[in-house]
Amino acid sequence: MVPDGFAGLPDPAQAGTIADLVERLRLLKVWAGDPSYETIKNLINVTWAGQRRPANELAVRSTVANCFQPGRRRLNTDLVLAVVQALHPDTAYVTRWRQALRVIGGEIEAVSQVRVDGSLPPDLAGFTGRGGELDALCRAARAGDAVVISAIEGMAGVGKTQLAIHAGHLLHREEPFARVLFVNLRGFHPEPDQPPADPAAVLDEFLRLLGVPGHQIPHGLDARAAAYRSRLAGLRALVVLDNAAGLDQVRPLLPDTPGCLALVTSRRSLAGLPGATELAVDVFSPGEAAGFLTAAVGDVPVGSDPDAVARICRRAAFLPLALSLIAGHIRGAAGWTLTDHADRLDERHQARHLDSGVELALDLSYRDQPADRRRLLRLAALHPGQDFDAHAAAALLGPVPGSPVPGGPVSGGPVPGDAVRGGAGVDAVRESLDALCRDHLLQPAGPGRYTFHDLVRTYATGRAHDQDPPPERRAALTRLFDHYLATAAAAMDTLHPAEAGLRPRVPAGTAPGPDVATAGTATGWLDAERRILIAVIAHAATHGWPRHCISMARTLARYLRGGYYADAETAHGYASAAARDTGDVQDQGHALIDLGHTRLMLGRSEPAAACFRQALDLFRAGDDPAGQARALFNLGGAEYRTGNLPAAIELDQRAVALYRQAGDRTGEARVLSNLCIFLKESGRLLEAVDHGAQSLEVARQIGHTWSEALALHSLGEIEVMVHRHESAGDHLRQALALYRGLGDHDGEAGVLDSLGTLYTRTGRPAEALDCHQRSVTIFRRIGARHGEAWALNGLGEAAQAVGRPADAVTHHTAAHTIATEIGDPGQLARAHAGLGHAHQSQARDHYRDALTLYTELGAPEAAGIHARLAAIA
Repeated sequence: MVPDGFAGLPDPAQAGTIADLVERLRLLKVWAGDPSYETIKNLINVTWAGQRRPANELAVRSTVANCFQPGRRRLNTDLVLAVVQALHPDTAYVTRWRQALRVIGGEIEAVSQVRVDGSLPPDLAGFTGRGGELDALCRAARAGDAVVISAIEGMAGVGKTQLAIHAGHLLHREEPFARVLFVNLRGFHPEPDQPPADPAAVLDEFLRLLGVPGHQIPHGLDARAAAYRSRLAGLRALVVLDNAAGLDQVRPLLPDTPGCLALVTSRRSLAGLPGATELAVDVFSPGEAAGFLTAAVGDVPVGSDPDAVARICRRAAFLPLALSLIAGHIRGAAGWTLTDHADRLDERHQARHLDSGVELALDLSYRDQPADRRRLLRLAALHPGQDFDAHAAAALLGPVPGSPVPGGPVSGGPVPGDAVRGGAGVDAVRESLDALCRDHLLQPAGPGRYTFHDLVRTYATGRAHDQDPPPERRAALTRLFDHYLATAAAAMDTLHPAEAGLRPRVPAGTAPGPDVATAGTATGWLDAERRILIAVIAHAATHGWPRHCISMARTLARYLRGGYYADAETAHGYASAAARDTGDVQDQGHALIDLGHTRLMLGRSEPAAACFRQALDLFRAGDDPAGQARALFNLGGAEYRTGNLPAAIELDQRAVALYRQAGDRTGEARVLSNLCIFLKESGRLLEAVDHGAQSLEVARQIGHTWSEALALHSLGEIEVMVHRHESAGDHLRQALALYRGLGDHDGEAGVLDSLGTLYTRTGRPAEALDCHQRSVTIFRRIGARHGEAWALNGLGEAAQAVGRPADAVTHHTAAHTIATEIGDPGQLARAHAGLGHAHQSQARDHYRDALTLYTELGAPEAAGIHARLAAIA
């Protein structure tokens, strides 16, 4: 029964902060009859026990009650969603909470950060044992089944991942797969900042690997899963889902396509996956362990005790990970026999009371490293991302003059604090990282990249907290964040130098960074580090580095617009929250505008406009005319996208006045160019020409090349409409040269589209087709859907002009689809008009739709469409 005063369920989508979400959770509890925390806990555990969660992972009353406490800065996504499901088990409602948590939560957004690979990790050299398991896997694979490798509950380090990788390599050699997809689902990461990966985010990355442009990736989980399975249809593919948290995470990621094989590893039972072969993997048998160790240590003599190998295996608890670590230590101890090593393990166990084979092996391997290498391992474990490169590791170490290079002389004895410091060059750091890989304390994660096994990270993090004082740990992470921010800023300056003034000023890095001096290297670095940079933004926002979070988000804004909209929403959402926490009105306003722009690109015009209005209020409260102008300018863009041209014009006119008041002539030039376009769309052509000329004059007076290019482009478009074709061509070609010189691909594509329109109208359809096609290609590559709709309509008009109506239908139909998805009535009307021209049998219907839209927009094209309808009648 709904309590008095409640018209409906509390809507999590209306929450703007974690505090708002907590308040809505409390309202939901009241709505559901105000059950006790004990009752909610019991309901959750019934569900979780049914999912075969181990007893030590079930909910307790105190943690459930904690979800409802005001003043929280972070939330446990898994538990909050379980609470919501217990209070109102409606799938659609729970999904709304999941989305709200993703937009607002602290570490919650880390679920969206996941690394996927298009190939298997390297096979383990000298892989031995597991004959029975391999036979079972291969039999199932040859039968076309999806295979689940399920470890005994709670057993880590048993070798599930290496078994899956080795099986994958065997099957690939036997009959190569057309595609290979590998992902670590991070089901049991030791750090709360690295929760299990969101399957929707995994599918986003899988689809990119499978060739789907970012802007064409659907937003919903079900739609992504369908697109993923469609892409795999007809292919023989191998999908390795490593370290899964449970059934819900895995189900959407299964290819479910004949000819595809899925290998899934997890610490939990995954009973219930349809058509899966379950395989429980235990520790090595004594014989397998002895065979593995003997093969790994080569010709090391046994010594006086013939039972030495068996003693070592027993002390390692027959765990593959522990045996790998111990083997690495044995190989590095010249002159020792296996008996000596067995004796030392016994001594170490007795001295430190280490009951776990992995803990004993880790402690042994760690203490045998040089002091600088130990410090490198400890600090690398603090990295908030899933993997890292040598430059990041060098930044964590920090430049300390006169210190030995990592990997220097071995220091014996106890390690109370490791006084030796880092400061080596990147090459020396890379050598140390490779050495840690050889000793199995790190794992390769792709060319030049490194990652941790969960158990090793847990151990190394514990050592860092024991040995490195909090100020040193904070200083290391600050250096790391400085490195990423400086390199990101340098990469963005390389790619978009004309927009440097729109980004925060970032000091250059204190140590040599990666090469980002060319467009190729800059884009390559951003693409390789994108997931890490978002993880850094999240960590910085929630652990006390708000300035790094805010600056990084603004620095990456232009890059993330290129189709990485989910990442952009994450980054700017964190930046907005961080700015709110610091009380900086300007930062909060700019973050809201970036967030709003992202939502506008996603076709969510109303939420975007809400961000712009909130930013406008903040800038007004802070008496910041330039900020108000930016908010009005973007709000005008939102109104334009929804077809409200009078409002768009009025907002931009107010923005011009405010930019002039603030003395921001660059902003003034940009808004004048926009006004030029808006006035053109409204049929006020003479005013449009005047504003275009004003914009060009201001841009040239201040010497701002990008604004000049924008003004030339806007003016050229108007001149096409008023039949000043020669002048239009001159202005558009000047704009094209400037945009290309600036490396502005968005601007280049827009001018090519405008040139295509000019060539169509001047009887040069072949040149028009070429320009529009190049424009479509660029817009697709950078993920600009609005521009793509424009260019596709232009391509359709050019095709119609050369007498290819079937091609025209194809292009206008594609433009119609995009314009519908993003809510662009102007391009939707244009698509209908184009379809009317090309589709004689359906012309009347398309012209009527076009006329309705153009009339609602107040666009001058309405008169021409009306005339065509009259002619048909």
